[in-house]
Amino acid sequence: MSSNDGVNKKRTARRRALTKLSALTAAALSVVLPKAFAQARPAITPGAFRIGYQKYGTLTLLKGTGALDKRLAALGVEVKWTEFPAGPQLLEGLNVGSIDFGTTGEAPPIFAQAAGADLLYVGNEPPAPAGEAVIVPKNSTLKTAADLKGKKIVLNKGSNVHYLLVKVLEKAGLAYKDVEVVFLPPADARAAFERGSVDAWAIWDPFLAAAEKQLGARVLVDGKGAVSNHQFYLAARPYTQKNPEVLRIALEELVKLDDWSTKNLKEVTNILSAQIGLDTSIVELSTGRFGFGVKPLSEAVIKEQQNIADTFADLKLIPKRINIRDAVFSLKL
Repeated sequence: MSSNDGVNKKRTARRRALTKLSALTAAALSVVLPKAFAQARPAITPGAFRIGYQKYGTLTLLKGTGALDKRLAALGVEVKWTEFPAGPQLLEGLNVGSIDFGTTGEAPPIFAQAAGADLLYVGNEPPAPAGEAVIVPKNSTLKTAADLKGKKIVLNKGSNVHYLLVKVLEKAGLAYKDVEVVFLPPADARAAFERGSVDAWAIWDPFLAAAEKQLGARVLVDGKGAVSNHQFYLAARPYTQKNPEVLRIALEELVKLDDWSTKNLKEVTNILSAQIGLDTSIVELSTGRFGFGVKPLSEAVIKEQQNIADTFADLKLIPKRINIRDAVFSLKL
């Protein structure tokens, strides 16, 4: 088979997967939405709705279905999608006004809020603690988190794994200062990990699953029992104040898609594999660790996020203390 034949087969598989997901998503329109997402409808101002996404997760699926684009187009709103390598970069885009909405893990909005970003939490996915981990090379002599003392660990500064590292060290009786932390984005971090420039890598899915499958990397410790690893949906405050109905429609579409995804993980795997260019075995491993089921922030989630912010403030990782509740969007019933 020629290389062109292989490329054409992949393109055909992708088109079929997206077509199937679009049809299945349309069939799920009768899903009952959480009451907090079902208030009276204000008017919509035509314009652009700019979404920042990472190369994985529910927003990637939503982009692939085109469901949100079609629904908002009928109301005079054009959806524009921009890909980011990680949460901190995505929220920097939100802070400078290049996007209106996006999703990240727990730590990025804390760093962003502490830096003065005018953002709002508008929803979150369920916990997915196994979806992030500290990994080591397959031939590493490190066996437990306690063995990280004095070692060099690479991670993306301000990402969810930043808090993961703090907590796994704490559970092992170590302090953050007991390790040497190197800050690099995922692609550069993987390169450093592969060439042996660092002893361990704190990373999230699907990069985590790819390292396990492609490099034989070994999970030293994951988030189970240490962190929740929520995914949060965030929006620019000025946009939310002017266009709350657009945000509500986006959340409704995410609810529908999450409901479908929990019942169709194999299809989710196939679609994500086609969209992000990773082997299905990698995506299957990561998808099995993901949490589906977007909801408004509960008191418990707000408290948990506040604890993370306080921890970062105590470690002087953020310049000041913040109040998470100041950045929570309260949906009026």
